[in-house]
Amino acid sequence: MLKIKNYVKAESLEEAYELNQKRTACVLGGMVWLKMGNRNVTTAIDLSGLGLDTITETEEEFVIGCMTPLRDLELHEGLHAYTHGAMKESLRHIVGVQFRNCATVGGSIWGRFGFSDVLTMFLALNTEVELFKGGRVCLLDFVKMPKDRDILVHIIVKKTPIKTAYLSQRNTKTDFPVLACCVSMSADGMKAVYGARPSKAFLLEDAENILKAVQTLSEEEKKAAYEKFADYAAKKVPTSGNMRGSAKYRTLLVKVLTRRALEAVGGMSDEN
Repeated sequence: MLKIKNYVKAESLEEAYELNQKRTACVLGGMVWLKMGNRNVTTAIDLSGLGLDTITETEEEFVIGCMTPLRDLELHEGLHAYTHGAMKESLRHIVGVQFRNCATVGGSIWGRFGFSDVLTMFLALNTEVELFKGGRVCLLDFVKMPKDRDILVHIIVKKTPIKTAYLSQRNTKTDFPVLACCVSMSADGMKAVYGARPSKAFLLEDAENILKAVQTLSEEEKKAAYEKFADYAAKKVPTSGNMRGSAKYRTLLVKVLTRRALEAVGGMSDEN
């Protein structure tokens, strides 16, 4: 059972940060996962009055407030167009609309959950997080950092020409994924991210340049390259088993979802 002794609606990020320095304090997100835990919280810190529930789009980037509901990400036309529908696809299976209206992007990213579709999606993009004291940090570096008492303020997606596809396998429609896969291609190269391994999301880069200059290949050569990279991913992505699937099954899914995602990205137009 979650027990909260004091509740404070923060009037500033500075106040929220100071309150959060106590180990028994806790910043509230959407309260969809936190409420399911067994924890005693001396001070619950609410950020909902700080205007951090919006998505701002500029010519260079998307700036997403930490309190933005997942449903707002799902419905945002700019993100939908930029990711070729991958953002919406990564979110639409998460429990239900009512849940996504409550759950926040900040809570999902800060938690670094192994099952997180949200983290898997953002790792495939050119993403940074903005911390109140720590400033801007690459999301990949942030995922590797130990949790501390800082405050996650924004998630920033830099706009670079990119093609993205998101796929997942679930035992039932609204369950956690057995495996999630997001593939992106840009001028900087190719990224493949795998979530629900069941450990936290894993980024695999094309270290062997299997897909280098793939757009110059014939259709048959592309298919062969996609198949080769899928085999490579199955060997390189660590998996293990839990109640939703075995390590062997997940490794098989790595290969299948990688190939399908590459085929989807390869079939997209160059317009973004």
